[in-house]
Amino acid sequence: MPNAKVLSEKQALVAALTERIQNASSGVFVDYKGINVAQDTELRTELRKNEVEYSVVKNTLTRFALDNCGLQEMNGILNGTTSLATSTGDPIAPFRVINDYSKKLKDIFTIKAAFIEGKVLNDAEIAQISELPSKDALYSQVFGTLLAPITSLAVVLNQIAEKNGGGSVAEPEAAAE
Repeated sequence: MPNAKVLSEKQALVAALTERIQNASSGVFVDYKGINVAQDTELRTELRKNEVEYSVVKNTLTRFALDNCGLQEMNGILNGTTSLATSTGDPIAPFRVINDYSKKLKDIFTIKAAFIEGKVLNDAEIAQISELPSKDALYSQVFGTLLAPITSLAVVLNQIAEKNGGGSVAEPEAAAE
C-alpha cells in the first residue's frame, strides 16, 4: 500500500486531470510510441501556437479521471504510451494538428481516441473533424460570405452613378465646397 504522501500526490494529479478534461472543449488521446525528440519538439511548438495543451499521461491515473468525467467508454484505449492534447478554445485545433502529425509520422504517432464537448467520437467522426479548417478560417469564410452582397451592391451603385454622368460619389461633395 502506498504511503499517504504518494497517495495524496496521485489524488491531486487525478483531480487536475479530471478538471482539465471537464474544462476542455475537445481532446485527443495519442499513441506516441517511437517519436523522437526533434519530432516531439516540433509537435509541441505547433500545439502551443494553436493554444492546445499537450502532455504525456499515466494510463491508470487517466482511467480514474475519465471515470470521474463519465467517459468510461474510453478506458479501453489506455494501454501503452499515451498522451493527451486538449483545447479550451478552438475545439478543432487539437484534431487538426494531431491529424497532420499522424499523417506525417504514420505508424509511430497514431490517434487512439477523441472527445468533443463530453461526447466520445468514433474513427469516422475524428477523421471528419480533423479535416475542418480552423475556427478563425471558418469565421473568415462566414464574414466573406456575408460581405459579398454588400460589396457587390456598392460596386453596382458606383457603376450606375458613373453611367449617369455623376462620376464618383466624392466629386459632388468636393464641388459643393
